[in-house]
Amino acid sequence: MELKSSAFEAGGMIPKQYTCDGQDVSPPLSWSDVPNGAKSLALIADDPDAPIGTWVHWVAWNIPATARVLEAHVPKRDSLPNGMKQGTSDFRRVGYGGPCPPSGTHRYFFKLYALDSAVTLPPSTTKKDLENVMQGHILQQAELMGNYTRK
Repeated sequence: MELKSSAFEAGGMIPKQYTCDGQDVSPPLSWSDVPNGAKSLALIADDPDAPIGTWVHWVAWNIPATARVLEAHVPKRDSLPNGMKQGTSDFRRVGYGGPCPPSGTHRYFFKLYALDSAVTLPPSTTKKDLENVMQGHILQQAELMGNYTRK
């Protein structure tokens, strides 16, 4: 699989509108080459450079296996009409929370997982909960990394 964004290049700078300094909306994401047998997709976005350890910015699952895009500005609701579910980030709220580093340049990893099953989890689900449920069900994964520095 390959994961991309029309908003920033792999390894490039994430535009301000997708951060806490802007509109704090999710960036557009697209992907290709989902493996046969995938029943759903899951997404985790996190910052391993946070001073207190990896900071989780987004947890989502049950993205339809037939989907090839998440448009910008995914609503911050636990359940969406296409069946996608969103869990709780380290901002202690459901949905996407944009980059907001206290200092310096941080890396933000968007990780997409093709799973051999759908996932049943509550809205309070965290990254750790999702990772535990995904164990043994990941067919393939793709990653996109972007950077952000607060000015």
